[in-house]
Formats: sequence, C-alpha cells, structure tokens
Amino acid sequence: MAKRTGGGRSRMDLRREAEALEARERDTEKEEVEDDDEEEDEDDEETEGEETEAEGEAEADGEEDADDGDDDDDEDGPKKKKKKKVVAKVKKVKAPAKKRTRTVKEVRRKAMWRLFDNGGKTVGTFDFNNKKGAEELMAVKMEEKKTTFYILLIKEEITE
Repeated sequence: MAKRTGGGRSRMDLRREAEALEARERDTEKEEVEDDDEEEDEDDEETEGEETEAEGEAEADGEEDADDGDDDDDEDGPKKKKKKKVVAKVKKVKAPAKKRTRTVKEVRRKAMWRLFDNGGKTVGTFDFNNKKGAEELMAVKMEEKKTTFYILLIKEEITE
C-alpha cells in the first residue's frame, strides 16, 4: 500500500489507534475489578477476626449484654458491602511533537544595478540610486559593440 503524501495520518491509522486505546481500557477495567474483588475478600476476613476478638474480650471481662441474642442475628448473617463503582481512566493522547526549524540568520543586503552583456558577463555595477548612470553606460556600450545589454537589480550581501 502506498503512503499518503498529505503529511497527516490516514483514516485507517487513526482507527487502529482508537481500537488499541479501547482494548487497553477494557484490560485495565478487568484488572481493577479483579483487584477490587480480592481486596473485598481480604477485608471480610480481617473484619470477622476483629469482631470475634472484641466479643472474646467482652466475655472475658464478664460483660454480657441483655440484648445479646439480637446482635448475634445481625452478625451471623452475611454482611452486605457497597460495591465500588469502577471509573475508567482515560489516557490522554499526546499531541505529536512540533518539528523544530532553525531560524535563518538575517543577512543584510544592499540593492545594486548591474549591467550585463549578452553572454551574462557583468559590465558595470551601480548603486541603487544611480540608475541613470547604468542606463547611460548601457546606451554607450550598445553603440560601440552593436550587441544587446541589459540592466538587472541585484541584492548583494553586505560584508563588514
């Protein structure tokens, strides 16, 4: 399959990324549910052990409640725990890093008029404000050599 030249990601690539993200979220949800179930089992065992110790201490001290029968009914029955809601964590997709471009150092230039012959050789160079001098030299050279000459505006770098 040929790659796109548009520079951006194709629709198919974006779809693959979305499906991969959904699959990761489903896996993390399953792991969280399994972890929560294990933690609840451990909590049940710990709380039952603590209650029996507290009852044993109360009986050892000789303290007995008159309504002891009613409390036993509540404790003997299975305890109902509130299930925690599992919140799916959404991972933020990082934006692609911006391409770094180097800033080009500004070079100072000056404009000049150059007189060229038909072969492209420079015959004369004049400052920008001296265009009349370049035109006069062009007229003189055309009369002498009977060939064509032309004037171009050239921007040269200023060397200091």
